[in-house]
Order: sequence, then C-alpha cells, then structure tokens
Amino acid sequence: MNGPRILVLRLGAMGDVVAALPAVASLKHSIPHSKITWVIEPRWSPLLEGNPYLDSVMFLERRTVSGLRKAWRDLRAARFDLAVDFQGLIKSALVAAIARPERIFGFSAAYARESPASWFYSTKVQIRSYHAVERNLDLAAAAGASSILRTFPLPPGEPEGRLPESDFVLASPLAGWGAKQWPLENYTKLAASLQRECGLKLVLNSADPIQVDGTESHVSGLSGLIHATRRAVAVIGLDSGPMHLAAALGKSGVAIYGPTDPARHGPYGGTFTVLRSPAATTSYRRSSEPDRSMRAITPDQVFAALEPIFAAANKRR
Repeated sequence: MNGPRILVLRLGAMGDVVAALPAVASLKHSIPHSKITWVIEPRWSPLLEGNPYLDSVMFLERRTVSGLRKAWRDLRAARFDLAVDFQGLIKSALVAAIARPERIFGFSAAYARESPASWFYSTKVQIRSYHAVERNLDLAAAAGASSILRTFPLPPGEPEGRLPESDFVLASPLAGWGAKQWPLENYTKLAASLQRECGLKLVLNSADPIQVDGTESHVSGLSGLIHATRRAVAVIGLDSGPMHLAAALGKSGVAIYGPTDPARHGPYGGTFTVLRSPAATTSYRRSSEPDRSMRAITPDQVFAALEPIFAAANKRR
C-alpha cells in the first residue's frame, strides 16, 4: 500500500537536528506506509545515518550554485503530499514551497523563528509546549503524529582522532557565540581536580585543535564526536550541539548555562545537571566573550556536580 509522502525540513544545526529526531520518528511511527524524506545541509547528515524512521535524505548545499540547482531539481521532481517545517525560517519555508506539496505544516507566526515563514504554511500550528523537543512534537502531532515517540535514533559514530585508552570526561568548549562559552582557563582547573581526585583525563573536542593546559585535545568531525561522546564517562556541556547530542544519547553530565534559557534550550531527558548562576538573565546576548553569568560558575561547582555521576557509575560496575 502507498502511504503519504512526507517532506520534513530541519536543515541544521546539530542541536536543532537532534531536537527534531523524536518528532520525525513519531510521524513515521504514526502514519501507516508513509514515506519520509528529510532535507538537510550535508555537514549535518551524519546525524541521520541509519535512521530507521527515514526513507530518504535530500541534501541542500547552499554554498554553491550547482548545489542549489540540484536541490531545486530534486525537490521539483519529487512528489510530496505534505511538508513539515521544523525550522521556522524563511529559507526552510521556501524550500518546502519549492517542493509544491499539497499541504505545508509549520509554526504560527508567534512561534516561528522568523514570523514571515508562516506565510508559506497552509496549516499554521499554535504550540503549547516550551522546550524545543516538545515544540517539535506538537508540530508533528498537528501533522498527524498520533503516537508520540521520544526516541533519538542516532548512529554509533566512528573512531576519529586520538582519545585516551582509559576513562575520560568529554567537553566541547566552543559554542555558536562567545557569550554561551565557559572561560577556557576554567577547564585547566577542572582538569587538575579530575586527575587528582578521580584519575580521569579531561578531553576537549573541537573541529580544530584547542590547546588548554592540563587537558587533551580531540580533533574530529561529527561522526568522531558521536563516538567520543558514547565512550565518555561523563560530559560537560554548554548550550550547544554537542551537549544536546550527549543528552540525546542518554549520557550523564553537567550543562553550564548563562544568557540562554535552559527551560527552553536545556538538555532533554533528565540525565544532565544544569548549573546556572542565580544572577543570570535570559538575554540571548551575542557577545564574543563569555557572559558574566558563565564566569560565575566555578570549576569547583562543576566538579561537585560531577561527583554523584562518578559515584553512580562506580556502583554500576
């Protein structure tokens, strides 16, 4: 039997793609014989490898004219019954419109990241939830997902770069903007405590080498990050994609928050402890330097939050 052909849109980035995984799984699980195609930018496609809830993946390479032309041709050649735009931007709404589905579901103007995106939607959905994962699930429910799956079908990843053979704690110290970052010198102090008290190394993952005294640098792409995250005893995260990836994988860890709201953009699933200064304000200020509220969280506070995680891990052994 032929079911509806569904186009889902979440072009990037890492944390946002991860946050849409349960919603897309819920659509596939709920709608019999549906065929789901996900449009994504190539750099984020490793997150979708082996996803059992997808039938195909379509790439949108926006950096080249040839890439845009190919995406246009592919979208026009395909035939979709409906599209669901989980991104809520004008660019993602335009991609949905180019595909010419019979219906386009998206966030209403009050909830779309760019309100004009809603002009392209035939069904504008009012959202009840606050957290990003739940908001996507609300949109999926409006598009026909009657059975909700809170699952994150992520791939195993691939070994890449050098990692300690023994247990280690993983951190990704960079974020989309500097205000969300924790000062790099704090990682040196935390690494000393982890080595002295627990015999654990602190590994810093990034796409390019980061030299911070007392830590080990792990340079990798996305597949290498997934593998390293799975191996880590615990994860120290910021409001950034690697932390959301770790939470989706069910890893335990500590998330350090400052100018962004953890109620909306915090780790999902309850395996992370969130540290945020009582004086922090939700400003979403995009400065190049760590926000004052990020500086207020000390290495000792992070280490203290990690200790119960280590104790629980030791009991399981």
